[in-house]
Amino acid sequence: MHVVVMGCGRVGSAIARRLEEIGHSVAVIDQDPEAFRRLGPEFTGRQVTGLGFDRQTLLDAGIDSAGAFAAVSSGDNSNIISARVARETFGVQHVVARIYDSKRAEVYERMGIPSVATVPWTVNRLLRELLSVKVSELWREPTGQVLLMRVTVTEPWVGRRLADLEAVSGARAAWLVRYGEAQLPTPSTVLQDGDQLVVAATDEISPRVHEVVAHGPEGGGPR
Repeated sequence: MHVVVMGCGRVGSAIARRLEEIGHSVAVIDQDPEAFRRLGPEFTGRQVTGLGFDRQTLLDAGIDSAGAFAAVSSGDNSNIISARVARETFGVQHVVARIYDSKRAEVYERMGIPSVATVPWTVNRLLRELLSVKVSELWREPTGQVLLMRVTVTEPWVGRRLADLEAVSGARAAWLVRYGEAQLPTPSTVLQDGDQLVVAATDEISPRVHEVVAHGPEGGGPR
């Protein structure tokens, strides 16, 4: 997959290097050409000097073929504008914006742009958000310890009870969307193909949620 990273600071350069290491093609955008030094001599991706919300700059970075876009510059406004252009103009599926003012998170979420505040920010969390199709972060409360995650039910969980997923992952389901309609599930709700859950989890168990959604319960679990 091709990924465009806007911002070549400490976080942006680390993300770009990690993505390239695991086999993705990467383009990095920054206004300051000197910032690309952080990428190191082994980085082979594109280095594009310009504004991350400028259409031509984004095209030069390959946004029209990108599967993911990360806005991680030092400016909240630049990040959200470029994230919206990537999502709304170019239809990039996975878009994440870094923010410094956590009070803006709710506004950004309403725009459909997952946002991560500075305090709980990690490169691994961003990578999970960019690359995970089945699990994504929706919202995080101000301390960064509790979050809401969107979970698309995977094949190993089809036909199983919601209680089984909760027991194995440690997460708690808040609501379920089935055939486009939201409902409050019960522990006995049987999961179906295409269901989307919104679950509450702690930051500590979020990697476990990703794992069990992708691979199913350990040992098969009860039906």
